[in-house]
Amino acid sequence: MRDMMRPDWFELVPKIELHLHLEGAIPPAILWELIQKYGGDPTVPDSAALEAKLRYRDFPQFLETWMWKNQYLREYEDFERIGEAVALHLASQNVVYAEIFFSAPDFRRRGLATQKLAAAVREGLDRVEQLDISLVADLVRDYGPDDAMTTLPELAEAKDDLDIVGIGIGGSEHEFPPEPFAAVYEEARALGFHTSAHAGEGAGPESIWGAIRALQVERIGHGTRAAEDAVLVDYLGEHRIPLEMCPVSNLRTGVVESIEAHPIKQFLDRGLCVTVNTDDPAMFNTSLAAEFEALVDVLGFDTATLRRVTENALEAAWCRRGLIAALRATRAGSLTCRSRRAHRPVAPAQLAREGGAGGGLRRERSTHHCGALVALVRIAGQGRQEALGEVLILQVVEGPRIALTLDACGA
Repeated sequence: MRDMMRPDWFELVPKIELHLHLEGAIPPAILWELIQKYGGDPTVPDSAALEAKLRYRDFPQFLETWMWKNQYLREYEDFERIGEAVALHLASQNVVYAEIFFSAPDFRRRGLATQKLAAAVREGLDRVEQLDISLVADLVRDYGPDDAMTTLPELAEAKDDLDIVGIGIGGSEHEFPPEPFAAVYEEARALGFHTSAHAGEGAGPESIWGAIRALQVERIGHGTRAAEDAVLVDYLGEHRIPLEMCPVSNLRTGVVESIEAHPIKQFLDRGLCVTVNTDDPAMFNTSLAAEFEALVDVLGFDTATLRRVTENALEAAWCRRGLIAALRATRAGSLTCRSRRAHRPVAPAQLAREGGAGGGLRRERSTHHCGALVALVRIAGQGRQEALGEVLILQVVEGPRIALTLDACGA
């Protein structure tokens, strides 16, 4: 399988990321700048020491390092800076849509107001036009349900302007079970937020059951340890509850001993709605392209399986305006998408260049909704036309055609 793929395939294929923490995705060079900005740390005298600091024996040590790193995010401009850097890194891998957690409660204790912090993050993200990014507020379970309930109204006021689509609880899952947050999640739904919860990462299947039964979540963050409960696996498949799985993260924090031991393939084979994500990519030395590559090299995933997990991500995505995308493969060229903020539709002549005796594309009409939508047909043999649906396009490159098509779904 790998021998048949061009070297840059993993970077070029369109991808969807649903579980990524902004503060865990700061590129090391930017984190180093921030450390120096605030006086440095004598235990981390150089970039090699920083690299060593970002290795963990287990999940609790990772959380300790997470809090250490957060002390170097002190001003709103720091969040603008990391927002832009993270978005650029995603764009470099052709991630076309992402939902990014930000952990406002961690920084409110440092004097940063929730809405202003979220606005700074949005300002940085929006400087990069090559992809769409929605925000998900991590209410951080360590601070308890009362703190989370206080944060919700602040988030709700900024929800639409800053595209904050959902809430979740990260943090010390092994110490703070989900059940006490039931009222928080009920209020979040009443305010129009989508819901997820980290479960089955730092604790076992009982945490996942708690997130489902008490919190009534739409998605599960990680869900790795569901493998310990066959009844739970059946339930997740029967109810098609999406799993935001993060294989390399689970390896780095000791949740699994190896990628070979990760249950992601088992879950896919059982028909679960599995998605692939990076969690804290800069802290785990990974990327979505690297995750895909590891799944191909270690677990034998093929392009059809990777397309399937991307289709799952599009099904599970909380796109604003009630739109959801689905991948479609055809045989001529490749389409990737840019941000709805770019609004630069493909010129008819550009599509015409893709035509020819063996097949091509013709633009039938264009609309202006969530970016540039172009209704396309593929011209098959003997002039026969095959409708491909509405496609969020804005760039045409050579190679196998992968189109992101948009279908209306419930708001």
